[in-house]
Amino acid sequence: MGSSVDPVIVPDRPEVPDRAARQASGATAPVVRAEAVIDLGAIAANTRLLLTRMRAVNPRAELMAVVKADGYGHGAVPSARAALAGGAGFLGVATPQEALELRAAGIDAPVLAWLWPAGQDVAPALAAGVELGISSLDHLTAVLAAGSTGRQPRIHVKIDTGLGRNGVGPRDLGAVLDAVAAAERSGRLAVVGLMSHLASADVPDDRSVAEQTLAFRAALGLAASRGIQASWHHLANTPAVLDHPDTFFDMGRCGIGLYGINPVLTPAGLRPAMTLRGTVALTKRVPADYGVSYGLTYRTSTETTLALVPLGYADGIPRAASSVGEVWLRGRRRRIAGRVAMDQVVVDCGDDVVEAGDDVVVFGPGDAGEPTADDWAAVCDTIAYEIVTRIGPRVPRRYVGEGPDSIGSAGGTGDLGGADPAIGATRVDGGDHGNDGGAHSGNEGDPGGDR
Repeated sequence: MGSSVDPVIVPDRPEVPDRAARQASGATAPVVRAEAVIDLGAIAANTRLLLTRMRAVNPRAELMAVVKADGYGHGAVPSARAALAGGAGFLGVATPQEALELRAAGIDAPVLAWLWPAGQDVAPALAAGVELGISSLDHLTAVLAAGSTGRQPRIHVKIDTGLGRNGVGPRDLGAVLDAVAAAERSGRLAVVGLMSHLASADVPDDRSVAEQTLAFRAALGLAASRGIQASWHHLANTPAVLDHPDTFFDMGRCGIGLYGINPVLTPAGLRPAMTLRGTVALTKRVPADYGVSYGLTYRTSTETTLALVPLGYADGIPRAASSVGEVWLRGRRRRIAGRVAMDQVVVDCGDDVVEAGDDVVVFGPGDAGEPTADDWAAVCDTIAYEIVTRIGPRVPRRYVGEGPDSIGSAGGTGDLGGADPAIGATRVDGGDHGNDGGAHSGNEGDPGGDR
């Protein structure tokens, strides 16, 4: 694109914890079993960067911040507020329930939900002013039925231009547009947007991007021929915003980029927002040929020190990371020894001095050399989207980067406590209620994710 974006300086970024350095400086940090430290300032800065990139091509472009799946694991409500503070004018989620959770938190920005069964009762969402995506005549019928008892529904027609998932297919598009146009003429709904989703914008030189863009333009023409004049036309996701300016139209719909994960090879200056950290719970000296974790798939080669880290697959650590995932402990990367268990992993530390209470970083921005979510994705044969999204609800979120009176003042999956004066950050205490602990295989055979 040739455009440049000035770097944004974000205050109070979470530092990679190091117990020895912290003790030497006299600083304090919370001792926790585990926590995900979320840099809200980074989310705001990433939003500004992506929006600036679009506006270099179309000065009137807007950005829809996608905060589905609990803000890709970062907390939907704090992430939404951070993205709005960064310039996003719209919010996007998958399900109407996710949209209602934003409304319940007092967020009144436009919110679109596009994934719901046609038989679902969407009246509560419409009553809350949630905009709905429709992908079939059945969806349209459900919206019209629910809207007959309340405010006028606002919809986005989702068009399948080649991804083959949600959206009106080519064979049905004409009929759906005819019905939508008739409903709009009668005053029963308002068409706010026309939208589609790209299959391979993160794959270099993939021809499907141009093909889908042409198909979307054709669909817009069909809509216009029926008198449909939507306010917004959105196709571009994060990788398209970074690599494909022809897809911008007048709105970008960005997800993973908000959270600082770059899905393409083009350098973008995005800042990872999540640091997953924990504390060594136990160390022990063991002899050579000592088995570690279930199945004893790992045995020590010499006498060594093992460190127990109380994070496991119930917290979102992929079981595929067994014997390959690395953590940051005492100033260096150390590989997990043996299988990831439900609640814990073990690290072989050799003869290095490691103590109970030492800080451990599973992944972070990479500033000090700690692994990143991309590093974890590489060794687990998945994508970074899955790594951050799968972090479970029993891992509390702690919010830093902005004051609690601005964008970080409301909780995501739990209730926010007050700011901890010792650390100047806001915490969501998830509690040790866990999740199903099963391995998620969100790869689905392609290199990309839901951007």
